[in-house]
Amino acid sequence: MTQFAVWAPVPQRVRLDVDGTRHDMDRADDGWWRAEVTARPDARYGFVLDDDDTVLPDPRSPRQPDGVHERSQLWTPAPDAWTDGGWTGRSIEGQVIYELHVGTFTPQGTFDAAVEKLDYLVDLGVDFVELMPVNAFGGTHGWGYDGVLWYAVHEPFGGPDGLVRLIDACHARGLGVLIDAVFNHLGPSGNYLPRFGPYLSSGSNPWGESVNISGPDADEVRRYILDCALRWMRDFHADGLRLDAVHALVDTTAIHILEELSAETDALAEELGRPLSLIAESDLNDPRLITPRDRGGYGMTAQWDDDIHHAIHAAVSGERQGYYGDFGSLQTLATTLKNGYFHAGTYSSFRHRRHGRPLDISTIPATRLLAYTVTHDQVGNRAVGDRPSQNLTSGQLAVKAALVLGSPYTAMMFMGEEWGSSSPFQFFSSHPEPELARATAEGRKREFAEHGWDADAIPDPQDPETFLRSKLKWDEVDDGEHGRLRRLYQQLIALRDKHSEFTDPWLEDLRIDYDEARGWFVMHRGPFAVACNLGVDAVDIPVTGDVVLAWDEPAVGADTTRVPGHSFAIVKSLSTAQRPVDN
Repeated sequence: MTQFAVWAPVPQRVRLDVDGTRHDMDRADDGWWRAEVTARPDARYGFVLDDDDTVLPDPRSPRQPDGVHERSQLWTPAPDAWTDGGWTGRSIEGQVIYELHVGTFTPQGTFDAAVEKLDYLVDLGVDFVELMPVNAFGGTHGWGYDGVLWYAVHEPFGGPDGLVRLIDACHARGLGVLIDAVFNHLGPSGNYLPRFGPYLSSGSNPWGESVNISGPDADEVRRYILDCALRWMRDFHADGLRLDAVHALVDTTAIHILEELSAETDALAEELGRPLSLIAESDLNDPRLITPRDRGGYGMTAQWDDDIHHAIHAAVSGERQGYYGDFGSLQTLATTLKNGYFHAGTYSSFRHRRHGRPLDISTIPATRLLAYTVTHDQVGNRAVGDRPSQNLTSGQLAVKAALVLGSPYTAMMFMGEEWGSSSPFQFFSSHPEPELARATAEGRKREFAEHGWDADAIPDPQDPETFLRSKLKWDEVDDGEHGRLRRLYQQLIALRDKHSEFTDPWLEDLRIDYDEARGWFVMHRGPFAVACNLGVDAVDIPVTGDVVLAWDEPAVGADTTRVPGHSFAIVKSLSTAQRPVDN
């Protein structure tokens, strides 16, 4: 006999459909309906609410073999599916993370195809793979942030069995796995949750209606979120989660849901005997996210830090529009790298108000912030999905890499960044509903046209070619400048692994010199100096010693090192001529 249960306080009657046979369910006072029936291990099932004859998928569906509008399927991994019993895990702090989208990482776009590339990632030197959302969403392909059945795995990627094989293969190679989880909204295609219960609130965010995490009957909705998060780490052996846009989780309760999740994750880690990490994406610049719970924080392991991205990208590229408006100077870059946040109770011209709060760098290690030269957001949310590699020189890309991987922060890269991929990463979707498909395409064009872009130049998200254009071209990896850049990333990661000075997490120990007028910037990491020339012309930088790694050949003198334009040199055992005052 199999126990079926569903929380459905809205309908007055719920029937269970198992392989076409219907069974009445018993309702408890807490809104849960239950029935115990005989069912095959792979039975198809769903729920029929009130007088509507439609069979709806289980809100906690373990598998959706035919898509998010169809019946669910019972699923458990095969007894011999896992071989990672010896995997003891690791925390993400101070590590190198590789973010990828399963559908565009390989030509096949599946978990099994991704397994074939894992040895490449090991050779590159990364420590963790971060999967963009793999929960079930409408259509065959998309970014994954429009999930509607959060417990199920997107079937075109390979379903739950494929995810098991990928994570098991990662652990066999010493790679940790993080899963991007979206709990701030539900997608527009296949969201039947409101028919079961009050999953949504009266509020909204940029992506749709907000999730009810602090209104009436929110306790079961919160449990739905917490159980889903723990499922990825317990049942699928993930080593942690990246939590999407947590600033959109509107929680007015005394114990924020992130604090609750942090506590339950720590308890699960204790039970499993391996570290589990939670990474928050937030644009609030709020240190409470990464402050330990016993000091009044939420206890997240780390958070994405867009200020670091903006400061590096604007300084190197010269872009100043939109949220780059407050960034671009070397002074801003130095302030950001020294303090973790640039906006820390300071005025943001993009937001037209004060923003952020200072981070206590004497108690919060830099490894709780993620630094990156680009993410899926920073590419895909551009009008045409163009990567930095499509606009910058190889030397500029190398400088950005040195600033991120030479910094004290936990480092992350987006797939293909390490070889300057020529593929864009565009916004793509495959909504099966014609009206929704049309609205998505028209909305995308309208949004960017309002910011001055030619509407005809904006890729149609629903056009299959938009998805295909975004796939990585693996034949570039060792080709010319692509191969040279990839080898540089490999060397930077190896240098970071070999010398503990590069992973010293305390920002108080970080010293920075720069010359705004001449365009050079230096991070001092113990006996090492990461000397970057952001300008076009060669410049003499007041550091000297043995060159450990460089992009273009530097010329070391008695008192200075001449670094070519758009290049960097990492110098060890430096001495200085007349070192500028630390800024």
